[in-house]
Amino acid sequence: MTSLVEALGIGIAGRLVPTDLAIERGQMVAVIGPNGGGKTSLLRSLARTEDAFGQVSVDGRDVDAAGEAQRRRLLAFLPASRDAAWPVTVADTLEFGLGAPDRDRIRELIALLELEQLATRPIDRLSTGERARAMLGRALAGKAKLLLLDEPLSNLDPYWVLRTIDLVRDEIAANRSSALVSVHDLSMLSRFDRVLLVNNGAIIADAPPTIVLENKEFGAAFRVEQSGNGWAIKLLADRRSLR
Repeated sequence: MTSLVEALGIGIAGRLVPTDLAIERGQMVAVIGPNGGGKTSLLRSLARTEDAFGQVSVDGRDVDAAGEAQRRRLLAFLPASRDAAWPVTVADTLEFGLGAPDRDRIRELIALLELEQLATRPIDRLSTGERARAMLGRALAGKAKLLLLDEPLSNLDPYWVLRTIDLVRDEIAANRSSALVSVHDLSMLSRFDRVLLVNNGAIIADAPPTIVLENKEFGAAFRVEQSGNGWAIKLLADRRSLR
């Protein structure tokens, strides 16, 4: 079976080594790793930004060879930044994610993201969490086959963390698409089908959540270990010997 997403030798010079990756239709994949490990570089290389090299095909189509309209249907990228420089309304922000006007889709997203009271407000006047919801809506608007979401759970309260995961899951099921989601909250990993652990500019583990969390590479990358129902700092062997 051909994967929905096939990436060959993708990377960004000095930040992500040449990497191969395949993603099946319907998969929701978490991307984890320490700060500066390469999570964002992996997402940006798939999104074909910042002089990314290699080849990415989505649904059998070469992303680099696609025109702008077709590329919108193939992938959508949500950057980690929630900054908004222009006083554009929330409704107009959602519409930027569409290839063509679709009022029904905008109304649907406003309802799903509970943006009714914010739809006519300028996005630069919203709280960070409110902007995050609006920008997620923009990424979801075009029903792209590959969603690349960089830290979409940041700055959200607990309800919206859980709701966002459910919304993304529903969208990829309805559109027969897939999602790569960069996350920091390790307690959310059980809600994903698969986890990519990225460190030092390379994918060092790729497996279901429970297997990755038990992988020795996980402890080495994050310098933590499971302790009861939570996490504890993982002491290095040489430091233990000094006690």
